[in-house]
Amino acid sequence: MSTGVPVEGVRQDQNTLTLISPQEEGAAGYWEKEFPVEGKSWVEFSVERIAVGVSYPRRSCVVRIEWYGANGKPVPSAESVNPTYFGSATTLARPDFPRDHASTSEGQVTVSDRYPVPPAAATAVVQLHLRWAPGGIVKWETPALSVCDPLPERNVVLAAVHASLAGGKRSLQENHEEFLPLIEEAAVQGADLIVLPELLNCKGVTHEYAGAAETIPGNTTRFFGKLSRAHELYLVVGMAEREGKLVYNTAVLLGPEGSVIGKYRKVTLPREEIARGISPGTEYPVFETRFGRVGLMICYDVFHPEVARNLAMNGAEIIAMPIWGGNPALASARCIENGVHLVTSTYTDHDADWMKSAIWNREGERLVTAEEWNSIVATKVDLNQRTYWHGLGDFQARIAREAPVRILEPVFDLPKQDEER
Repeated sequence: MSTGVPVEGVRQDQNTLTLISPQEEGAAGYWEKEFPVEGKSWVEFSVERIAVGVSYPRRSCVVRIEWYGANGKPVPSAESVNPTYFGSATTLARPDFPRDHASTSEGQVTVSDRYPVPPAAATAVVQLHLRWAPGGIVKWETPALSVCDPLPERNVVLAAVHASLAGGKRSLQENHEEFLPLIEEAAVQGADLIVLPELLNCKGVTHEYAGAAETIPGNTTRFFGKLSRAHELYLVVGMAEREGKLVYNTAVLLGPEGSVIGKYRKVTLPREEIARGISPGTEYPVFETRFGRVGLMICYDVFHPEVARNLAMNGAEIIAMPIWGGNPALASARCIENGVHLVTSTYTDHDADWMKSAIWNREGERLVTAEEWNSIVATKVDLNQRTYWHGLGDFQARIAREAPVRILEPVFDLPKQDEER
């Protein structure tokens, strides 16, 4: 089947379906197949995808699943929506969009997901798309929809530390030791991931970040690595890092074995850090943990939506953010627009109308918020629990299929400001 400018469909056999786009903008089409389903059961869809000559497979090569009743009409969803936002506990089932998973060096990608079948559904209509890829080809292999077990809970206890590191001139050792009882308290509460604040090897010690910067591994990572190993958990530490002549504002992820799993160098730098010799990072790494995929960002990054979006596109389910201070409305926005949980650890006074040490859900709500100095907040979230919105369905799964594909550099000159007033 096709829409708009048609593509050509080639069925090589029952298990291989190919779509070929003409060299025309806007060409789109899809293969479609109906699968019988039983309401209230769970099903898993899977297919192997190979795309050739397609610039943006995540947006051009899409699987869409629609749910219909025996009468051929849409049915209510199996899931509830947040009544705080939408005033209703039920909504019609919206199309689902299975996500990309494992890929091979030959370019084959597994597209799959599990779904609860809406109670009144009798049919799942699966569409395999190729769209907006002039001259592109996509081969869909072995599409299948089968009954499966429900997704198990994938619980993780997230924790944030709220510390001021105040009290006059401090030493690096004093800063390190101030976190000892807080990390221990979070560990007692079952924390899997604890986030500490930004530049903790500088706060109260010096304003000269270059002078305080350390190598990684170094004193700070060794100190906190021992704690992450002792409590068998993950720690995110904000610090000034030195590599050769360059200094970075860095967040480090330490693992349960006490080693450095990875690091993120702050990409967006405010003028104050630029003036103090900090260099920007360029990458958006995401790290596998025992509970899911974690991305890191730092403070001023929250003012720029590109950072969280790149992390989400790279697979982050949780973003840990050491932060000095910032706008909490933007933290909420980053969660909403990317379908991620966020953990923030800040030096901002908890009584101020500014950034909080908190854990945020995918809807941008603060689940727990620190309300006193030298405290921790912790809460459990289920990463397998979908966030289902009225009119949108599972927005987290839709983002990759519908988000912009690139950001263009400005191609025009802004008018100069009038210097004389």
